Amino acid sequence: MSESAKSGMTVATAFAGMRSVTPVVYRAGCPDCRARFELAASALRLAIGASSRTTFYSFTCPECGAAVRKPAGERIVELLTGGGVKTLRLHSTP
Repeated sequence: MSESAKSGMTVATAFAGMRSVTPVVYRAGCPDCRARFELAASALRLAIGASSRTTFYSFTCPECGAAVRKPAGERIVELLTGGGVKTLRLHSTP
């Protein structure tokens, strides 16, 4: 039996005090048209490769429609994954 079941806690009581969560937004810029904007996590994609050269995030510029791809260091990967950005892990072939 789980701890919550032992204490009589239900899902309703466990979540009763929670408020709605504000969606994470990321500030970004387009290198083509120079527009600056905010994007929801759903508008970004993160690809994690075997090296820093193959780890990047991408999005489509909402202003000009350009496909943008930028390198993602450790801190960027941490921020994007923590904010719910969909992640693709790239595997190298042996």
